[in-house]
Amino acid sequence: MQNQSTTQDAVQLSTQTSSLSKPLQIACALLLGCVILYGVGFVNAAVVHNAAHDIRHAQAFPCH
Repeated sequence: MQNQSTTQDAVQLSTQTSSLSKPLQIACALLLGCVILYGVGFVNAAVVHNAAHDIRHAQAFPCH
């Protein structure tokens, strides 16, 4: 009997966790998206170019 109630408790906890997990993931994705859009909107164009340029060089991709 003890194992059966423990299993039921674990299933119930798993269901509660997954029901909270999806809205939390959506909220975090939305927040991250807003931060990225805000950052891109106000960043200096030269900074973005230099960052992309450095990444291309780091991956040995010719860009000149």
